[in-house]
Amino acid sequence: MRSAQANSRTRYWRHNILLIVGLLCAWWLVTFVPAYFALELSQYFIFGWPFSFWMAAFGAPLFFLLIVGFYAWWMARQDQRARRTVQEDD
Repeated sequence: MRSAQANSRTRYWRHNILLIVGLLCAWWLVTFVPAYFALELSQYFIFGWPFSFWMAAFGAPLFFLLIVGFYAWWMARQDQRARRTVQEDD
């Protein structure tokens, strides 16, 4: 019984860490790739402003909020599953 709970916790945290690493990679891409290609992206204009401006002013902060929202939603689901698993094992 204890072994099943320990395996469940290990699996839970392994999935949590993989999710965090994936979201950090997405954060890194959204933060540094547009900055690296800012000159190339400045050739494209949206409503008279360069695309790099739009990414810095709106795109990246919006994506960061989406990352936080996705993480909160996903972890709430995982927490519910973990609670159900513990209750079923008891």
